[in-house]
Amino acid sequence: MNILLGNRIKTLRIAANFTQEQIAEEIGISRQKYARIEAGTNNITLEDLSKIAKVLDMQVGDITKVLDQTPVIEYRANSEKASTKRLFEMVDFFYANKHLNEKLYRDKSE
Repeated sequence: MNILLGNRIKTLRIAANFTQEQIAEEIGISRQKYARIEAGTNNITLEDLSKIAKVLDMQVGDITKVLDQTPVIEYRANSEKASTKRLFEMVDFFYANKHLNEKLYRDKSE
């Protein structure tokens, strides 16, 4: 679960053009701890997750929705080829950008 959430946070951070250092500074933790969150080796607290969501201008649910996609992720976890993994990362990045763009467009029209 930590890896899924970490990958989602990383994808959203990159889509929003933030560095790990910038996010870590904004939420008040070290860059190393933040990097471990993205890598899935550190547990993330709800407090830190809420702070990350705020920096990314999203709701916590926008970040955690990846946890509801278990069947797709399990399939991906079984793919061992680097090219397949890279392809899935690109697709995830595309959808994160699409979601962020739709949110920005909605905010402008309101």
